[in-house]
Amino acid sequence: MSIGRILAVVLVVAAFAAGLQFGKKTGGSAPVVTASGSGASYSGSTAGEADVAAAKEYMMQGSSKFVAGPPMSDVVVTVKDGESIQEAVIAAETGTTIHVMPGTYNETVYIDKDGIRLIGIVQGSERATLHGEGTLNDAILFSGNNIVVEGFLITQYKGNAIMSQAGNNFEIRDNIIVDTGVYGIFPQLGTNGVIEHNVVSGIEDAAIYVGMSDNIHVAYNEVFDSVAGIEIENSRHAIVESNFVYNNTGGVLAFITPGLPIKTTYDVIIRNNWISDNNTPNFGAPGSTVGGIPAGTGIMIMAADDVVVEGNIITNNKTVGIMTVDHNTAAELTNVTIDPEADPNSDRLMILNNTMHNNGYDTIPEITGLMLADLKTGNPDIFAIGPSNGSCIINRHRYVHSGIDDYAECAFTNTSTIGNYLMPPVAPRVIEPGERGKIAYLGICAGCHTYEGRMIGPPVKIIQALYMDNPHGLAQYIAAPVKKREDYPEMPKQDYLDEETRLAVAEYMLSVTR
Repeated sequence: MSIGRILAVVLVVAAFAAGLQFGKKTGGSAPVVTASGSGASYSGSTAGEADVAAAKEYMMQGSSKFVAGPPMSDVVVTVKDGESIQEAVIAAETGTTIHVMPGTYNETVYIDKDGIRLIGIVQGSERATLHGEGTLNDAILFSGNNIVVEGFLITQYKGNAIMSQAGNNFEIRDNIIVDTGVYGIFPQLGTNGVIEHNVVSGIEDAAIYVGMSDNIHVAYNEVFDSVAGIEIENSRHAIVESNFVYNNTGGVLAFITPGLPIKTTYDVIIRNNWISDNNTPNFGAPGSTVGGIPAGTGIMIMAADDVVVEGNIITNNKTVGIMTVDHNTAAELTNVTIDPEADPNSDRLMILNNTMHNNGYDTIPEITGLMLADLKTGNPDIFAIGPSNGSCIINRHRYVHSGIDDYAECAFTNTSTIGNYLMPPVAPRVIEPGERGKIAYLGICAGCHTYEGRMIGPPVKIIQALYMDNPHGLAQYIAAPVKKREDYPEMPKQDYLDEETRLAVAEYMLSVTR
């Protein structure tokens, strides 16, 4: 049923719903209370893939969060204030540890070697500061494997603070990131990564954005004053826990963004986070996916499967505490474009005990209307719309809810047996010469461009129409873009890529289909 038809139904049922709900008195038979500390523990995703089994086996043996492994060599290089970090990276051998002393560094650092450990040395209140001066696009980009980035203060870049581009086994920790444009921390197309103990604020899209990645742990971060706090997008086997998420437009998101090469998000655990006061007006790029998130959203799940929400404190989010939505409804409410190759529904959602208070006190008219159509009133803690197979909840009486009456009682009460989904260092990604364009496209371009729908940048189909017979022209634009469209943000230049790689990306983009 379309949103317009549902709202029309509201006019018919509103009076009845008001009498039914507002006339109710408290009391009656006591609900069945299920304690989190007792009962069965969640046994994991139903996806049944071999990598899930491998991750769980390692977890049961006692998983380490040091997924990059020990230093690959004893070589340590020190960069002092006034010197260049990038020059040190260029000169470094594989496996070098680079210590960066406190000071201000106005540069972009690109790492295309394996085993580099880039460590900002913190002395008292002084840090190694990467400052983009409002003109540079990106601070740290890496395509190498087994990379560690920690200890930096990063500010005033236009694109991204730290971006992983198809690298495996990465650790990003203990960084302070302020006002760095589109993304704060952005691993793309990676496997086995840790993002922890970072403070990220003032980001136009997502403070922490995990894109098309597997086996990721996001923990102990503080994210605020951004459009999206933490976003798990087209990714699998991720745990988001013990984060402080506040004053964003939306707190924690688990999405399938239509039109990307990877079509699934599943096996995500969101637990033990404090998600509060995410009421910041949306300042995302107009027309982008996150640009359609209603201010005041605590947790939003869109078309993702096997998502567990457990043990979070979710308070003072004015629109809703937890919202789940399918692609078809999202397409009517926001800027989402339907992808016929992606399952549009969120299945097997699992809502365990969460502390929820004062959510939905100033919700949007669409939610109010849809709740009335569901014969529900009040300030919504949980709002769900769209089909959802196999979903469950415990202690539903604790929440004001709509759209979850058909959720079953969960057969488990906690996720205590799942520590994380990290694995021992996996094999480094090896890029064959013929795959250079494809991997660069997936690891870099797909973070802003879907095939057909709108994201941060224009769809690939539009780019193909402009450059179909001119791959060299597109390669030149990738290196030195100029702003062409008022309704899209300026594209960061990718001139750190060599000429051969830029041409390979251009040729791949112009040949790719859905």
